[in-house]
Amino acid sequence: MPGENLTRDEARERAALLSVDGYEVSLDLRSAVGDSGGEGPRTFRSVTTVRFRCAEPGASSFADLIAPAVTAVSLNGRDLDPGQVFDGSRLLLEDLAAENELVVDARCAYSRTGEGLHRFVDPEDGEVYLYTQYEPADARRVFANFEQPDLKAPYRFEVRAPEGWTVWSNGAGELTDGVWRFAETKPISTYITCVVAGPYHYVTDTYERVFEDGTRLEVPLGAMCRKGLAPHFDADDVFLVTKQGLDFFHDHFDYPYPFGKYDQAFVPEYNLGAMENPGMVTFREEFIFRGKVTRASYEGRANVVLHEMAHMWFGDLVTMEWWDDLWLKESFADFMGAFSLVGATRFTDGWITFANRRKAWAYRADQLPSTHPITADIRDLQDAKLNFDGITYAKGASVLKQLVAYVGQDAFLEGARRYFKRHAYGNTRLGDLLSVLEETSGRDMGAWARSWLQTAGVNSLTPQVLLSADGRIDELAVVQEAAESHPELRPHRVAVGLYRRTEAGTLERYARAETDVDGARTVVAELAGADAPELVLVNDDDLTYCKTRFDETSLATLREHLGELTDPLARALCWSALWNMTRDALLPAREFTELVLRFAGRETDIGVLQMLHAWAESAAVHYTAPERRKQAGRRLAEGASAGLRAAEAGSEHQLAWARFFARTADAPADFELLASLLDGTVTLPGLEVDQELRWAFLEPLAARGVADEKRLDEELARDDTASGKRHHVRCLAARPSAAVKAQCWARVVESDALSNALVEATISGFAQPSQRELLAPYAEKYFAAIERVWSERSIQIGMDVVRGLFPSLEDSPATLDATDAWLASHEDTAPALRRLVLEARDDLARALRGQACDTAAG
Repeated sequence: MPGENLTRDEARERAALLSVDGYEVSLDLRSAVGDSGGEGPRTFRSVTTVRFRCAEPGASSFADLIAPAVTAVSLNGRDLDPGQVFDGSRLLLEDLAAENELVVDARCAYSRTGEGLHRFVDPEDGEVYLYTQYEPADARRVFANFEQPDLKAPYRFEVRAPEGWTVWSNGAGELTDGVWRFAETKPISTYITCVVAGPYHYVTDTYERVFEDGTRLEVPLGAMCRKGLAPHFDADDVFLVTKQGLDFFHDHFDYPYPFGKYDQAFVPEYNLGAMENPGMVTFREEFIFRGKVTRASYEGRANVVLHEMAHMWFGDLVTMEWWDDLWLKESFADFMGAFSLVGATRFTDGWITFANRRKAWAYRADQLPSTHPITADIRDLQDAKLNFDGITYAKGASVLKQLVAYVGQDAFLEGARRYFKRHAYGNTRLGDLLSVLEETSGRDMGAWARSWLQTAGVNSLTPQVLLSADGRIDELAVVQEAAESHPELRPHRVAVGLYRRTEAGTLERYARAETDVDGARTVVAELAGADAPELVLVNDDDLTYCKTRFDETSLATLREHLGELTDPLARALCWSALWNMTRDALLPAREFTELVLRFAGRETDIGVLQMLHAWAESAAVHYTAPERRKQAGRRLAEGASAGLRAAEAGSEHQLAWARFFARTADAPADFELLASLLDGTVTLPGLEVDQELRWAFLEPLAARGVADEKRLDEELARDDTASGKRHHVRCLAARPSAAVKAQCWARVVESDALSNALVEATISGFAQPSQRELLAPYAEKYFAAIERVWSERSIQIGMDVVRGLFPSLEDSPATLDATDAWLASHEDTAPALRRLVLEARDDLARALRGQACDTAAG
């Protein structure tokens, strides 16, 4: 992919030379239906007119386009030979004038990988659906452009589509003489332009707002999905959260929503959670729930809706200059998603989810060898693609939460307001934001930024308690440590909570102090003289970003009384700390899983419960000593069965335990129960075995050879939908057969026939923890194939294969040695590929350390 991989230096040179006045893009998508007309990729016509200026007349530059063919190129009325100026990814532009007009007529390819213009055929009814996805640089797969975020411009789109279709784009559109024409956009970056087209089910509403000065804002709202999902589409709830979010951001940003309409499309085979295209946000259609889900799923969807809405200001209105400052949009959107979720919607416990789930993602990413500062060094587009990670999103959001505690919420929001007004429709760097925060807070942001934004790694905070003779606290200190590879000790604003048991047997906080932790050891003077605690919780209320550790007394208390801790956020923070200790080989995996089995049944927050289930599975599969795996798996299955039977009938906790039981089932009696629940010969009061739960029960039956291909085909006939097809492919791949695994490998690694969604489903089913011996031969094949896959396939598919097929279940020193050997012999391979392998290697090494810890526990 070298010709496609734009570098930062090239982008800076082009931005210094060119400025763009506007685009007119004409797409003919009528080829999306019917016969493709021959071999090769199915294509559509794309005609682009770009008007731009050049600061140095006579200079040369280039435009970006990835297309099978270019029919014609015209620069300033001069026809150019496409064979001479187009190399497959770039158009050479020589002898530029002060003012230029470029016209490119190309045949662009529909995508099956979710990059560019994705084409999906619904197996249920044969209908075709299209949508675009561009970030960071795939608009060039659809029209010729200058593909970098700081060359903003207004756009006019027109689209010819099959009869009966509707087409949407960023601006409002209308159908005239068979052509959909869309209003010109505000100046925006290439990667957030958008087209959605097809026979989508479409629902409308309106948002209205009257501001204090009497001005009125009316925003047309739309929400859409495939016709096959329409019976499940709860658009009213999507609109409710949308309106709550718009109210919240108008209250806090003092800048009216700037992009006219607000459509939201839930689209098939989507690689991301969502994308913030202004006026036309796209989401993965799995956010439309075909069966019963827990409150955590609705909360997660609401968070994503609000995250993308925050981007309308952080990212779309004001955009980072280059991907180095990706955090200027993603960290802010991640923080604002949780901030508005708690402040505007029914999900008032959103900070618990943030502490338990989002920060877990950040902690993992920040301990990988690929960790990086929040303001990263992004050399090129491959770097940018991989930096949509737990650092940029969740760590960045956590640091912003810390910043709010540091400068105060009012100063933070006033800084945001000034930032929008000062840089509207422009591009910014780190310093532009820091300058407004210095204005509003009166604090020197330079030192804060150096510690929090420009260094990598996560600190650990541990309490030290010295008691006096009368049993009171003589001194309580917080000890800060950092990894040797990232030794920065940061300033933290933290709350330290003291907890003890009450006469009622609950574990309650009785004292709290908020203080600034700085350096290796900080004494919390405010807590001197307090009664001796049974539990000290550093980072109570989750004000900062750190790994929390416990003193011995606190750890002993949690071992016996974790379930008695009444505050749900404190409980979530303790669980998160215990999981981090397990991953760091400081707590044996067996101890963590036993804590989950003992106390998870008392967990009131459904999101925390589901996270505990996932962590317990990971502990059993990856961190448990090999000789104890079978026993650990049996304990989890027994615990899940007990939790399922003990849960309230019809409750979301019952559903969570049912799914956990399906994933941990490992004995004939377990499989018999699952099969009986599927055929209805056994029922559990309140448990509705809907279609989604049926597939969840079938996968473990397929993986253990209880459900064969015929049985899976029968289920597909029952659920002959796009969702059913993905489930079917995953279950087929899960079967315990050498022939099945060979077929899966060939379809994913040796062929590009599968769409991105079916690649993902096949990889998901391929590696089953119960099939380690069956998967052993693929470790060597993996290292032999990945460099070729990376060079031949799109970056999205390459990432899916390299991450998903790494032999993590072959968790032995031999696999670690094989990984090291590949890295040593491929020092000059693509840096992004090396990063993915290094990350997988780190996970494997961490698992081996965890297994050694579990073995040492006896």
